[in-house]
Amino acid sequence: MDTSIKEINTAENLLNEPSADYEKAEMDLLRDALRRTYTERFLFATRLYKIQQTLHSAKITHKPYTPVK
Repeated sequence: MDTSIKEINTAENLLNEPSADYEKAEMDLLRDALRRTYTERFLFATRLYKIQQTLHSAKITHKPYTPVK
């Protein structure tokens, strides 16, 4: 190989981003969920159920694209 070409060090080229702490984020979400009252949980669950029912009964139609002449 040509000695004038420097070897690329991959460690220098990596982005130095902070590592994500997924366990802490998950625990924070669980703590927030446990703070909710039973009424809030029920209302949220019924809202999700209504959305699921709406999406289940939705009929998607597709009209083929025809370019304008």
